[in-house]
Amino acid sequence: MIGMKLDIGAACSDDVALKDSGVPASRPAIRARGISKKHMLKSRKAIQALDNVSLDVPDREFLTIVGPSGCGKSTLLHLLAGLSTADAGSVELCGGQARAADLNLGYISQVDTLLPWRNVLENVEIGLELRGVPKNERRAAAEELMHRVGLRGFERSYPFELSGGMRKRVAVIRTLAYDPDIIFMDEPFVGLDVQTRDELEEDILNIWQEQRKTIVLVTHDLAEAITISDRVVLMTARPGAIKAEYDIPLPRPRSVAQTKFTGDFMQLHKMIWDDLSAEVVKASRTNAHD
Repeated sequence: MIGMKLDIGAACSDDVALKDSGVPASRPAIRARGISKKHMLKSRKAIQALDNVSLDVPDREFLTIVGPSGCGKSTLLHLLAGLSTADAGSVELCGGQARAADLNLGYISQVDTLLPWRNVLENVEIGLELRGVPKNERRAAAEELMHRVGLRGFERSYPFELSGGMRKRVAVIRTLAYDPDIIFMDEPFVGLDVQTRDELEEDILNIWQEQRKTIVLVTHDLAEAITISDRVVLMTARPGAIKAEYDIPLPRPRSVAQTKFTGDFMQLHKMIWDDLSAEVVKASRTNAHD
């Protein structure tokens, strides 16, 4: 098969400047064309995870990918982020015209991956430390982010001393601290209680509304997708392909708590759920026959 090409391009700041001047951006932050991926099981059976997926993500967009379990959402995210390679297709980030070192990518996974031997402040500033930022500067940036998400007073605490929600906040702001051009998020709030999840969504939404980073989020939570996104992409049951895309015209700035009770939100939720539920049924039948 044709190998996948991954080009990490010039930082998206060129496109940001174009948008700020009122001129449409010349290229998307992410451009994927015809990507396909198979997984080989231990039984040596090949499973087609993705089939001919093409997707553009404009600069500064908050895009969320939803779909039934096992449809390849996380696989697609890994390919877009360059964490794995596909069997066919291509991915370009910010135009694909520069060295990888010219572009910062952030990735927030389902697990927090905090370093247990470092305290919270040291965990938040590790990305800046690896980039050679002077200690006083990285400390100031880390302390400001901790204050913004309600972690002031826990700077010297260690991960094992924090609740699940607090650990997730640390993981999120650790990524935000080094100012990535594109942020990939794979079910970052999975396993949290509803109240903590809403609070973290509110934190992410507020920070995004100020910084306007390009974000691609994978989630099983349709309400979450609609509440915080500019656009929702729905994937089919395996093999994963893009079934539909939905613009989310809810006005910004948004509040997570208030948006879910509006009539527009409920209408969007019903429309997308009708399409999603059909894929969930297909996925259950496919899994039953595997």
